[in-house]
This record gives sequence, C-alpha cells and structure tokens, in this order.
Amino acid sequence: MDSYGRTLFVSSAGLESAKSLVSSYKQGHVQSMTPELWKAKKVVDSTLHPDTGQPVFLPFRMSCFVISNLIVTAGMLTPGLQTTGTLLWQITNQSLNVAINSANANKSTPLSTSTLIQSYFLAVSASCSVALGLNSLVPRLKRISPGTRTILTRLVPFAAVASAGALNVFLMRGEEIRKGIDVFPSLNEAQKQQMAKEGKDMESLGKSKKAATIAVAETALSRVLNATPIMVLPPLILVRVQKTEWLRRRPRMVVPVNLGLILTTSVFALPLALAAFPTRQRIRAGSLEREIMGKVGEDGMVEFNRGI
Repeated sequence: MDSYGRTLFVSSAGLESAKSLVSSYKQGHVQSMTPELWKAKKVVDSTLHPDTGQPVFLPFRMSCFVISNLIVTAGMLTPGLQTTGTLLWQITNQSLNVAINSANANKSTPLSTSTLIQSYFLAVSASCSVALGLNSLVPRLKRISPGTRTILTRLVPFAAVASAGALNVFLMRGEEIRKGIDVFPSLNEAQKQQMAKEGKDMESLGKSKKAATIAVAETALSRVLNATPIMVLPPLILVRVQKTEWLRRRPRMVVPVNLGLILTTSVFALPLALAAFPTRQRIRAGSLEREIMGKVGEDGMVEFNRGI
C-alpha cells in the first residue's frame, strides 16, 4: 500500500520534479538508472496519460484502483444483499468502470459523448440482468446442497462484474476498433534519447484496426483477471469464517472482516492483473495492416498504447 500512496498523493511540485528527471534521462543527461529516477518514472507512469501527457483525474488512476473499488466491491459482496441493494451496487460499480475506462483509454481515437452514454446504459443493463437473473436462478437449483447453493450465491457478483466489465470495455472503446489507433515505431533507448535531444516527437506510422482490436481485447481480459481473485477469494473465505464460533458471536465484525479480505486480495491481485499485459504494447509489424508493415518491414517492431 505504501507504494500506491507514494505515487497517488504526489504533489504538483513532486510531479514536475519527476517529469524533469525522466526528461533528463530521455535526453541522455542522466546516464544510469538510480532509485530516484525509478521512483520518478513510477510517478510519471501512474499519474500522466501516455497519449495526452496530462494527469488522469485522481480517483480514476490505476494507482487509486484499490481505494476507489474497495467500498464498491464490499457493497456488492455483502452477504444477503436484496434486490434494491444489488441494483444500486451494480449501477455504482459500472459508473466507476465507465469513468476509469474513459479516463485511461487510448486517446488517439476520441470517444463521443453519445457513445459514452450508450455504453454506460448497456453495461449497467448487462450487469444488473446477470446479477438479478442468477440471484433468481440459484435458489431454484434443488439438486445441490445448501452449502453449495450459498457459495454460488456469493459468486453471483463476480459473474455480473466479469461479464459486464469486459462488455463495458468493448462498448466504450468500440470506436477504436472501428477507426484504429495510432501505431509508432519501436525505438531503443539510444534512439529515444536522440529524439529527445533534438526536441522531436515520435510520429505515428498510421492508424491500425488490428492493433486496436488487440488493445481492447487485452484490456477486457485484464478486467476479468483483476476481478477474479478480488471477487472470488473473499466471499469463499468469508463463507468459511462465518462458520467459526468467533464470528458467530460477533456478527458486527462481518463487514470489517469482509473489507479486510477484499483489501488484502486487491493489493496483491492488481499488480498481477496489470502486469499480464504491458500498457505500452510492442508487436511485429507483420501482424498488422500492410500499410504499417510497408513502413517498417514485416519483421520491424512497432508499439502502441494499449490503454488500461
């Protein structure tokens, strides 16, 4: 958690200092990686959008993901949640997802307000339908034991969040797939430093629909990977803990225990989910359109911002 805090609550002066240090490295003025430079890089990467270079609104940064999602996830995983509570927490969760997806999407293909609104309502409809549908179905499964039925009921939020979360990404970023995203030549550190010295910006090789499809699909999959441990392990552990004499005598401790389980799982799960697919994706040009391949050769390497 300390690492999250150092990058999340950096001051404006601290951010400018970090940007200056990273810029000095790119220009070759700083020759080797130091602890200060590594810290500055983490601040810049976790605060600034890679396409615009502007700070992402604090609650929607991935460094704030654990904090932003803690209460929402705990709400969705509350044992014995009724229909109204299920709807409210699913709507809240999808509202947060839309905001995070919009703030961290690839900005080379702008998202229209109408698409944003449409995507939001479709994602909310999907998550609420899955949650209410499964909550209605599970109690009707007569051939399974009460214990199994309880476990399935606790996993309903995961099914709703995973399916709607992936759908949300595709809906929000469908325009990228239809129009393509910017692809850039993959440069080594020396080439990047030379460009920085000359004050040049890396020019796009063009827009690629195939790169956009890869970026959106990997982001959707990362959402499922992130939700899996956070929304599967805590409810399963809580089912076992609720059977202990200690928690039976202290029913008011169910909520704090639930929050603790979710927080602990989130801290360990988020870095693994983000590491599964790098934000800056590097790929062979031969995997993309002929127009891109013709500029760098079939075996040439290109890169693009996957988004988060």
